[in-house]
Amino acid sequence: MDENLDDVLAAVGPRLKALRLRRDVTLTALAEATGISVSTLSRLESGQRRPNLELLLPLAKAHQVPLDELVGAPATGDPRVHLRPMTAHGMTIIPLTRKPGGIQAYKHIVPAGPAEEPSPQVHEGYEWLYVLNGRLRMVLGSQDLVLGAGEAVEFDTRVPHWFGRADGKAVEFLSLFGSQGERMHVRAKPGSRKSGNG
Repeated sequence: MDENLDDVLAAVGPRLKALRLRRDVTLTALAEATGISVSTLSRLESGQRRPNLELLLPLAKAHQVPLDELVGAPATGDPRVHLRPMTAHGMTIIPLTRKPGGIQAYKHIVPAGPAEEPSPQVHEGYEWLYVLNGRLRMVLGSQDLVLGAGEAVEFDTRVPHWFGRADGKAVEFLSLFGSQGERMHVRAKPGSRKSGNG
C-alpha cells in the first residue's frame, strides 16, 4: 500500500511540471497566482518536496484542473489505462503506447534551463524524432544538429547520440523507438544517391 502511495506522489511532480509547461506559465507567475514560493514550486516539480493538500489545492485552482488530475486518480468507471509520465535525463517522458515489443511511442518535454554538456549514449534499436515545439539539439556521431518545430530525424541508436534543448527554452518532441532495430516506414534521408560526387 505504501509503495503505491509513494508511486502516486512521485508522479505528481512531473505532472505539475508538464501541466505548467503546456500552459506556458513561469514558476514566478505561478508563485504569484498561488502564493506558493518559487523554491517550493521548483522542489515540488523536481520531486524534492512531498506534495500535500495545502499545496495541491491552490495549484489545481491556478491550472483550472480537478485535483484528481494532479494526483493521477483514475476516473470512476473509466476502463482506459492512464499511462504515467516519468522523469529521466532531465526531461519528462510520457509513454503513448503500452505493448510488449514492437515500436513504442513517447512524448518528451525538456524544460527551459541552461545549456547542457552532451553525453552521447549507444544502445540497440532504431529511433525517429519529430519536434513539436521549440528547438532540439541533437548530437549524432560527429554531427551536431539543431531541429526546429516540424522537423524530423531518424537514426540507428548504435550510433552515439544525445538530445536536449538547443537554447534556454523548453522543447517538446515525439519519438518512435524500436528496440530490435525496427525502422519506420516513412523516412527522409539526408544523403545523396550513390553518385560520383562524394
